[in-house]
Amino acid sequence: MSNTLQLTEQLIAEVSVTPEDAHCQAILGERLKALGFECESMPSGPETFRVKNMFALKKTNTPMGEDAPVLLFAGHTDVVPTGPLKNWSSDPFTPSHRAGKLYGRGTSDMKSSLAAMVVACEEFLTLEPSPAFAMSFLLTSDEEGPATDGTVVVCNTLKARGQRLDWCIVGEPTSIKTTGDMIKNGRRGTLSGKLIAKGVQGHIAYPQLAKNPIHLVTPALAELVSIQWDEGNAFFQPTTWQISNIHAGTGASNVIPGECVIDFNFRFCTESSVDSLQQRLKSVLDHHGLEYSLQWTLGGLPFITPPGEFVSLVQEAIKTVNGQEAALSTTGGTSDGRFISQICKEVIELGPPNATIHKVDEHIEVAELERLKAIYLQILKRLQIHLTLDKPHQQRQT
Repeated sequence: MSNTLQLTEQLIAEVSVTPEDAHCQAILGERLKALGFECESMPSGPETFRVKNMFALKKTNTPMGEDAPVLLFAGHTDVVPTGPLKNWSSDPFTPSHRAGKLYGRGTSDMKSSLAAMVVACEEFLTLEPSPAFAMSFLLTSDEEGPATDGTVVVCNTLKARGQRLDWCIVGEPTSIKTTGDMIKNGRRGTLSGKLIAKGVQGHIAYPQLAKNPIHLVTPALAELVSIQWDEGNAFFQPTTWQISNIHAGTGASNVIPGECVIDFNFRFCTESSVDSLQQRLKSVLDHHGLEYSLQWTLGGLPFITPPGEFVSLVQEAIKTVNGQEAALSTTGGTSDGRFISQICKEVIELGPPNATIHKVDEHIEVAELERLKAIYLQILKRLQIHLTLDKPHQQRQT
């Protein structure tokens, strides 16, 4: 059994349903401490919903010292609930092998990535005991949950300290068929809203004595659905607006409701801002003369790491292992990269195939574990070569 597979299985066996970490960060922390990392626990949240966070840093002992650039590996130790256990072919927290695949909750999202990152660091530091860059890890047990006491809390703390971070690799499962065939070099922002259209409740047989908020808000919703919010750009598809829930009524068939509640969401690119989207939506509601209230929730801003030295280095590392080019993408949902991008300019996401994430019988090809570790290791090697050969680059960074 490879070190990567062994560590992955060890992590899967921990029942770390969000916001629980179980012993995952302790297991990873012991491996990192053995490599010379200083591991700091940063718990957050109420006792009833305690989130475990950890920041680990291995400084370089090269002449650059504190001025050395820093690579961050980031990921989450929590997993989504399993759903009914009877639907699983095997216990989701007992690593199981069938036909060359490893089954268990978190095999793809994302305990395999965490294991591959740690083992890659172990192998790299055996080859290069004094790298030209510092190495760090950011781990949380609040990525699959509300994400209010996890990575965002650690990032705020690191920002207040002035912690330097130059590059970040988030281990989200980004690949389609083969590990490394797709990299996420950015994500769209997410802005949710709750619209309450107000009317006057009354008997359905006397509509003249009531005001039906469903009827009143429908023309505005139709207009909002038809709006092209922006045209996107070279990195992002156009901003979209979607209704997720509509609720009105008392449950009785003869009562005109007094209000209609609409939940909606923007997935927006860098061509639109939070303020512009809010103002445009509000202007439509006002144009239709609605009486309403609005509540907004900003889930995260869009971020992008344009093609450049770091992205090219990662793509070259993948090509060395896979023999094929890695596509760049900004599609999909949000990730903790939205928080890290506020303190680290170059953030990419790279992990295993995502076909079974959050599903019953989540699994990963065992061969993909070693491929992922090999890619992470190749990135570390190439970064070392890049910094060693490019002395002017190091001068610029300082």
